[in-house]
Amino acid sequence: MTDFDIGVYLPQIGFSYQDLLHRAQRCEELGIGSLWLYDHLYGPGAPELPSMEAWTLATALLSHTERLHIGHLVLCNQFRHPALLAQMVKTLAEIAPGRFTLGLGSGSIAEEHQRAGLPWGSFAERSGRLAETLEILTQAFTQQRIDVTGAYYAVRDVAVVPAPRVRPPIVIGGVGEKYTLPLVARYADIWNIPTYALGDLEHKLAVLRSHCDDIGRDPASITLSLQAVMAIAPDDASVAEVRAKAERRFGAPAYGLAEGGLIGTAPVVVERLRELRATGFSQVILFTHDRASDLSLELLASQVMSEF
Repeated sequence: MTDFDIGVYLPQIGFSYQDLLHRAQRCEELGIGSLWLYDHLYGPGAPELPSMEAWTLATALLSHTERLHIGHLVLCNQFRHPALLAQMVKTLAEIAPGRFTLGLGSGSIAEEHQRAGLPWGSFAERSGRLAETLEILTQAFTQQRIDVTGAYYAVRDVAVVPAPRVRPPIVIGGVGEKYTLPLVARYADIWNIPTYALGDLEHKLAVLRSHCDDIGRDPASITLSLQAVMAIAPDDASVAEVRAKAERRFGAPAYGLAEGGLIGTAPVVVERLRELRATGFSQVILFTHDRASDLSLELLASQVMSEF
């Protein structure tokens, strides 16, 4: 990835494997740095639609590309025991050295846990599990051995050999000030700010800096990343149509369409990305208004990324 990575977020709901492979390979051909998937047992709100499992899909896409970085926004910590996850990460890091990014979160949808009989719990409990998983993974990557006894997990003297030649960066997503941001300060290589917090960036950045100060970590050592919706039009005449499609698909407040400011022709998108870069963001991960059509990917590569 470059000093300013522009990636594509492609939640895999409603796609066939061939659809997804085409988009991944097109991203690679065009020089787009990274592709990101979601992690759910089924499509949120649409269980009748196809939705491929996150880890298997990432492994397949990495095996059929050579340069593209792939990650998840984010893996659900509740789905995989951390000792197993450490071995999965180690293995995928050997299959695709330096091209997998480990995004991890505490879980976001209670219903899928309840349907599957998986533990849910309060946000404090889920955050506690996530903290222990992050400690387990940190030991696995740095010491090649896990020995952690916590309130939720007890992993005693488990070897993780060999350690990844290139340690996968850990991405933590979310902006919760009481539980999430302290974990970002302690464990994250990359902090990803979701679309729903785009209107509150300065405050959340200040809170993270405070948590870093509390533990003596330089906040500059954490890469700043955000999600946003991009609705890119090939020309001025197409802007209204593109905006309307974006509003139909991403008009809910949680998508931060207006706050993101990435609606219009390529010069408008470039100017907004320059503003975000000047604020300190090194990575922007984009929903596209048309779910990564060839046209949007080509416009992104040829008229936006070329400016960086």
